[in-house]
Amino acid sequence: MIDAGNACAAFHDETVHGITAKSIRADEIWSFSYAKQKNVKFAKAAPEGAGDVWTWTAIDADSKLIVSWHVGDRSQHTGIAFVGDLKARLANRVQLTSDGHKAYLKAVAEADFDADYAMLNKIFATDYAGAGRYSPPRCIGAIKMGNPDPDLINTSFAEHQNLTMRMSMRRFTRLSMAAPTNVAT
Repeated sequence: MIDAGNACAAFHDETVHGITAKSIRADEIWSFSYAKQKNVKFAKAAPEGAGDVWTWTAIDADSKLIVSWHVGDRSQHTGIAFVGDLKARLANRVQLTSDGHKAYLKAVAEADFDADYAMLNKIFATDYAGAGRYSPPRCIGAIKMGNPDPDLINTSFAEHQNLTMRMSMRRFTRLSMAAPTNVAT
């Protein structure tokens, strides 16, 4: 598996450069290595690096190409490395849209990324109980920051890519997704 991962990373590094894009959507998705962070302290032989892992992705809104990806924690340092890699792979100025994770603000500035940048902060209702414990809150609006084209501000493609990852790879699933069913008939 390690050799396959290294080969895929090398292929991506060799072939995904000089990308001409109009709009890039960025997001991050949680997973874990060996054990969830809260369970590492109870593990008998947790290896170094065990715990929460975040996969950061940047997808071209038109071609759906993953232009850049980075695996690490959810810190500003990881964000800076991710945005720096994204910047190096692009051939032109783009519109970059991310969710409300504040690490992107620092990363765009630190990487000197000359892009039209927007951060989409979703606003959720606090008085909505939903159908049950795991029901998502009702979205009642969004805040758009930056000075980009308002028609291109969204993170739907990146979020859809994250959903595809959750549904395809068990390690990325949440409690309400792809859970095995053991129902007696």
